[in-house]
Amino acid sequence: MTGHRVKKIVCLVGTRPEGVKMAPVIRALKQERWAEVTVVSTGQHREMIRQTLAIFDVRIDIDLDVMAPNQTLAGLSARIFERLDPLLVDLAPDLVLVQGDTTSVMVAALACFYRRVPVGHVEAGLRTHDRQNPFPEEMNRLIAGFASAIHFAPTQGSYDNLIAERHDPATVHITGNTVIDALLDVAGRDLPCAYPTRKGRKLVLVTAHRRENFGAPLLAICAALRRLHDDHPDAEFVYPVHPNPNVRGPVYENLAGLERLHLKDPVDYLELTALMKACHFCLTDSGGIQEEAPALGKPVLVLRAETERPEAVAAGVAKLVGCDEEAIVAEAARLLTDPAAYAAMARGVSPYGDGKGAARIAALCKVFLKA
Repeated sequence: MTGHRVKKIVCLVGTRPEGVKMAPVIRALKQERWAEVTVVSTGQHREMIRQTLAIFDVRIDIDLDVMAPNQTLAGLSARIFERLDPLLVDLAPDLVLVQGDTTSVMVAALACFYRRVPVGHVEAGLRTHDRQNPFPEEMNRLIAGFASAIHFAPTQGSYDNLIAERHDPATVHITGNTVIDALLDVAGRDLPCAYPTRKGRKLVLVTAHRRENFGAPLLAICAALRRLHDDHPDAEFVYPVHPNPNVRGPVYENLAGLERLHLKDPVDYLELTALMKACHFCLTDSGGIQEEAPALGKPVLVLRAETERPEAVAAGVAKLVGCDEEAIVAEAARLLTDPAAYAAMARGVSPYGDGKGAARIAALCKVFLKA
């Protein structure tokens, strides 16, 4: 390292999915002698993110503690700005890495831009080209992208989106998605699963919690799940329910008490991976599961009108069903009853990466920082 100063890198995490996808990057950078890494959490999913990072032997160095009861997006943004800005002055990082499209990411990217601190955007370039859907993520990632100095695109499609927005091609790199790095690590472990509770039943993993599905869309999802439960006695459903009252209230009101539909508190990443490995297919509005489940050979029915992850749909291992009750019931029933249709989607195709994304990102950071 003669003649080179160690470079200071801040890795910012907000939600549990950010923790999963950033953990491989943090571990890769911590192995580099040229990098001094500080892990900063906004504190949004405090316990969940600590537990998630611990799975990968990563610890949080600084917690911004921004959560407040019944918070608004504006209030959350203001608190992140207020607590992150002085930290950027104190730490004086050479680079700040953010991941994905949460409010934490958008605010952090802007705060760094104001302080002229370069931002590296992990999982850059995902687009639906509809600023209202998903909300507010599409706008978050647009703003984060334009505030970033280097972009780590997971796929060719995301790379193409960034080039179309006229980002400098020299700053845009295809790395693969680090969620596959994390998934292959965890899925290779011995992960016991309590479901299905009776041998021979087909397990369906359900997650639905996105803001744009609050209200009528979530009620339609619940109605579809009740019908599927009643129509398919050989199927069992597990639904880890997000604690947000806009999710938990309607879900428990409409689905509690069904014999083969298990409503659970949120599960950690180890249990989630175990459920994905054990399930027949996934019904989800989650972005991460759209990437993870296909890599495990599990079909995905996406409970959204649009997706910024079109590669799995194009590969035939995921299908958009939206929040239409009839469409959900029809497509789920097809996967439960038609072996040929199931086999066509359960092909183990992983269009999102090869498990080496974090190493590529670390190498690109070294070049960017001239370390």
